[in-house]
Formats: sequence, structure tokens, C-alpha cells
Amino acid sequence: MIDFACKEFEIEAVIKCGLNLTKADLDVLKHFLKFGQDWLNTDHIAEELGLNLSTVQRSVKKLYERNILIRSQNNMDGGGYFFVYKIRSKKEIRELIMQVVNSWVNRVDTELQSWAEEKHEKK
Repeated sequence: MIDFACKEFEIEAVIKCGLNLTKADLDVLKHFLKFGQDWLNTDHIAEELGLNLSTVQRSVKKLYERNILIRSQNNMDGGGYFFVYKIRSKKEIRELIMQVVNSWVNRVDTELQSWAEEKHEKK
């Protein structure tokens, strides 16, 4: 737990907020972390987590678009293909989250600087 601005929160909350994830997205992310560098497909994840396939597909798409997952295309013998995914390293994910957190810090700093420079009118 981290103590920040008189509020305690779990690191999962920072990850969820920093990456703008839903609860389902976070569950999918944690599932990938559990399997390390194994390639997974959305059918497997939906079954393992007991989630609707379309929910898992949306979460995986979001995680892939945020550069948290790596995607590989598997071609089928009779034609067609399917995608499998694996998670990037925790170090890479940490760097992504820290970029967001640092942008928050910069924004807060800018806002506080503007606040400090405001001239107060006396009535």
C-alpha cells in the first residue's frame, strides 16, 4: 500500500487508473501476468476467468493497443488465422505507467504554479 495525500491505496489501483482499465481489463491483465510469457488466446482467457468472450476480446484489444500485450498471428492449415497474445515484461509495463504518473505530476505542477502566481483581489 502507498500513502499518498492522506489516502491509502493499493498498487493495483494505480495500475488500473494509470492505464485507464476497467475491472475486467485488470482481471485479464492479472491473468496474463499469472501465465508469464505463455501465448494465450481469448477463448482460453474467457473460459479460465468465467467472462464473456466479447468482454475478454475488448479487454485484450485495449491492452494490446496500450502496448501492454504482444500479438502474434497463427495461420491455420485450411486457411484463416487467429491471434495469440502474451504480456510484456513488468519492467516495460512499469515504464508505461510511470509515463502516465509523470504526466500527472507535470500537470499538477503546472496547475499549482498558475495558482501560486494568481493575484488576489482585495474587496
